[in-house]
Amino acid sequence: MFDEIKTLTKKLVSIPSMNATSGERDIADAIEAYLRDIPYFKAHPELVITQDLKEDPMHRRNVMALLKGGDGTERDTIMLHGHIDTVDVDDFGRYKPYAFDCDKLAEVFRDAELPEDARRDLESGDYLFGRGACDMKGGDAVFLVLAKHLAEQAEKLHGNLLLSFNPVEETLHRGIIEELPLLRKLQEQHNLTFRLAINNDFICPMYAGDTTRYVYTGAVGKLLPMFYIIGRETHVAQCFEGFSPDLTAAELTRIIDRNPDFCDGYNGEYTLPPTVLKMQDLKPRYNVQTPHTAAVYFNYFVHNRQLTEIMAQLKDTARTALNNVMQAADERYRTYCEISGNRYSSLIEKTQVIDYRELYLRAKETCDGDLDAYIDSVTDASISAGDDMRITSLRIVQALSDLCGIKTPTVVVFFATPFCPHNTLKKENADEARVISDLEKIASAFSAESGEVMKLQQFFPSLTDSSYLKIDDDDDSVAMLKNCFPGYEKLYPVPLETAKALNIPAVNYGVWGKDCHKWTERIYMPYSFGKLPDFIVKTIHYYFD
Repeated sequence: MFDEIKTLTKKLVSIPSMNATSGERDIADAIEAYLRDIPYFKAHPELVITQDLKEDPMHRRNVMALLKGGDGTERDTIMLHGHIDTVDVDDFGRYKPYAFDCDKLAEVFRDAELPEDARRDLESGDYLFGRGACDMKGGDAVFLVLAKHLAEQAEKLHGNLLLSFNPVEETLHRGIIEELPLLRKLQEQHNLTFRLAINNDFICPMYAGDTTRYVYTGAVGKLLPMFYIIGRETHVAQCFEGFSPDLTAAELTRIIDRNPDFCDGYNGEYTLPPTVLKMQDLKPRYNVQTPHTAAVYFNYFVHNRQLTEIMAQLKDTARTALNNVMQAADERYRTYCEISGNRYSSLIEKTQVIDYRELYLRAKETCDGDLDAYIDSVTDASISAGDDMRITSLRIVQALSDLCGIKTPTVVVFFATPFCPHNTLKKENADEARVISDLEKIASAFSAESGEVMKLQQFFPSLTDSSYLKIDDDDDSVAMLKNCFPGYEKLYPVPLETAKALNIPAVNYGVWGKDCHKWTERIYMPYSFGKLPDFIVKTIHYYFD
């Protein structure tokens, strides 16, 4: 199947399916056409299912196909899923016109100033270059070609394969999120028992010279905690009479940004620490009044920590930041009074930290009308204005803070889009321990036959659609997320209860390559097209035979 997978990968790469473009629809059309051309699906056209994304101006859609093994009454099912969008190609610079043509790109790269490692890989002939070749159209091609060949003897397959190809993975994961209710419906309609979901998103070296083929048994989670800071404005000529939200935002950044104290670990694997993504005061224009409000938000990876625990940690951190800024302002004022001869009086005053749920309940007491309708109007106005989703959540918090008439220095803590749940297979759970044992046996046998070094890891380190197939957050954490996420139902309505009900063990096998999201992105063909298909087939037969 090597040449067949390689040819299909080139074809899929040639379709520019950059995120947030109509190319995501074009590649869905191509995949649907490929599936419908398989004789099995010609005989069972109803088993190729498409799902349009809701109110999507680019008419993007999910494409699914259910290959029923045996006599059609088998229950055991393995899901093979992947995303079909890519990041853009601006990083290719002068080579941008060739980013989607694997053969032409290899040709022009011969005269390019490539990094030494990329030069060696190009000259080896073992790598296929191009945007999306590794992330993850090569993985999609592997699934499609495998399905085509397995469908030729479907009656000998003692289980079912559910293929799923989704758009919008590189940003908001809308494809898989909107597919969850449909997955649940198909599960009930066809009486499916999901044994495993295999993603084929890229795997890559962990360090220079690393050739280990990693199998990931879960997915890292991602939160976007946001802090809205209410200070006190003043004239610059009376600067000590104000309270600086900017300094508070800066202090939050100093405490949180890249701080290993915020890393979350599970069973020896740790997340990267949080990273600041945006910090700004909200003063719209210049004058000599100091800023009144500010906001800052962070990327926050999660392995095992519950959202309730994280919210408590974030609120404690906000209290520390407020206190530090207050103490520093007071000390500076004391020093100023000493050098200027003014009489000193303490600037220390009461501050407060609340989460969005607490802000909502206060606003409920203050609002004379329908608070939820008011929030909807604020949300709709922000969406209509084309605001970034995070800004829309911020607008809601601002509006409710104004309703409450908050004047005390305050930090409101809340979550904004996107939210990626964390999950992994845990040995404390008997069923999940059994899956881990199965994967260890499959990987060990494959390693002995193929000569590849296989290693199981718990958390796929990049954000992935696999996050939404199994959720480790408890019910209190799910409630915390919804209650502390302004505009949740309109901005990011993840059907978390559906995901928890599906509870599909989500693993990542992955094509192997280098430099994904870089102009030198490339896939290693000997493993990805030659050995990986066999690894997947052995997994299928292990569960079905």
